[in-house]
Amino acid sequence: MRNVAIIMRRELASYFATPLAYVFILIFLVLANAFTFYLGGFFERGQADLAPFFNFHPWLYLFLIPAIAMRLWAEERKTGSIELLMTLPVTLWDAVIGKFLAAWAFAGLALALTFPLWITVNYLGDPDNGAILAAYVGSFLMAGGFLAIGSCMSALTRNQVIAFILGVVACFVFLLAGFPLVLDAVRAWAPQLLVDAIASLSFLTHFESISKGVIDVRDLLFFAMLIGFFLFATGVVLDARKAD
Repeated sequence: MRNVAIIMRRELASYFATPLAYVFILIFLVLANAFTFYLGGFFERGQADLAPFFNFHPWLYLFLIPAIAMRLWAEERKTGSIELLMTLPVTLWDAVIGKFLAAWAFAGLALALTFPLWITVNYLGDPDNGAILAAYVGSFLMAGGFLAIGSCMSALTRNQVIAFILGVVACFVFLLAGFPLVLDAVRAWAPQLLVDAIASLSFLTHFESISKGVIDVRDLLFFAMLIGFFLFATGVVLDARKAD
């Protein structure tokens, strides 16, 4: 764990070594507020809650989180610094987990900076703060799921643009899995068991469940298992491509 913490601190510091981190946070905050107040009709709804804010998170993450994840391994492989990293007294799994946790902490920081919205809604009314807290937890877990997928896609290529596109496509598949249009198309030829299995893979299904204020163990297990699977896949891909 000490090696993981060292890599995490090193990687997190590298985010703020360039203006890109600040640009990302600014874009996230501007878009989150724009979607909440303009597209989400925050004031027109006449309700003291953050539903318009959280409803757009899956779609914000679809493009912004792969933008964070694309540099995790693609840049290391392109510059050759991955060889230097592997010569250090750390294991491949230390590096995979450390870099992922740094990216997740960075995404969590951007999410935490939206707290003025929470203060605003409490000033305007009497919201269910428990439900809001649960929605923040769900949003953070969803960001972790997107990042784990993006990390695996980044490990597949040296090109950050390709890693970004692969990450967006893979995350989009997990979002679409819960759409009625997709489920109805599968239901037309597949047994109900398969339809339920596909629906259970949807980020939207699990995030919406948590954002309602109900933190179910099944939703937590989904995100934990998904993150674990894609981090394992990242390690396998990197180990297989050592000679590239």
